Amino acid sequence: MTKRKASSEVTGRRLLHWVAVLAVVVLCGFGSVATAQVTVFAAASTKNALDEAADAFTAATGEGVILSYAASSALARQIQLGAPADVFLSANTTWMDVLETDGLVASRSRSDLLANDLVLIAHGADAPPLDLAQTDLAEVLGDRHLAMALVDAVPAGIYGKAALSTLKQWDAVAPKVAQAANVRAALALVSTGAAPLGVVYATDARAEPTVSVVATFAADSHPPIVYPIAAVTAGQQQAAEAFIKFLSGPESQAIFLRHGFRAVRK
Repeated sequence: MTKRKASSEVTGRRLLHWVAVLAVVVLCGFGSVATAQVTVFAAASTKNALDEAADAFTAATGEGVILSYAASSALARQIQLGAPADVFLSANTTWMDVLETDGLVASRSRSDLLANDLVLIAHGADAPPLDLAQTDLAEVLGDRHLAMALVDAVPAGIYGKAALSTLKQWDAVAPKVAQAANVRAALALVSTGAAPLGVVYATDARAEPTVSVVATFAADSHPPIVYPIAAVTAGQQQAAEAFIKFLSGPESQAIFLRHGFRAVRK
């Protein structure tokens, strides 16, 4: 065999090799495009539980889930501005009502998915309990701060302000409130010791071992804490409704209950 012929055969084999590699790359690329993904905008307080439920959904269906967490108010405004979302999970009905009125979520897909409780937390794993009916929180705080989510926009902050108003403590406590962008940010202020006390959801407190629940606000001291979910009209309706159905099913509901959420009373 001449050197020229041998070189030609080697070149041919190399060309076939790279053609095969290119074919694999192209097929993989098409495969990733074909794989369905549902984009979910969800209240920050659902993170731990929803991460787990989304993993279960992917394991069951092979479909990916992109999760974006923030305050319900911030997420609703992003959807109003055209952010690409398929599902919206809010921590209160108000922001879902706003989007439904605007025609931005599909009414037929809407349902109440979860319920939660509101608690007062303290820094440290063994903080002593407080009797909210007998305790002057402003006096307990002194020159320190009470961590809360934004009290006029974020659901956890709105619920907290309502509860403290019912207890007739809001006026005295208001100047001492350190407002955070969302409930998980308020939780972080207490977990790091930046604030001695905070108002968060029961599920947030359960997710953070460096804080203690020192009191639970009475359910009738604030509006019911309900998490509505719906498909975004500009998104992938079929994928969104499949994900919502999975979250409403027994496997996901068991996950949410384990993380401290409550089932919604029908």
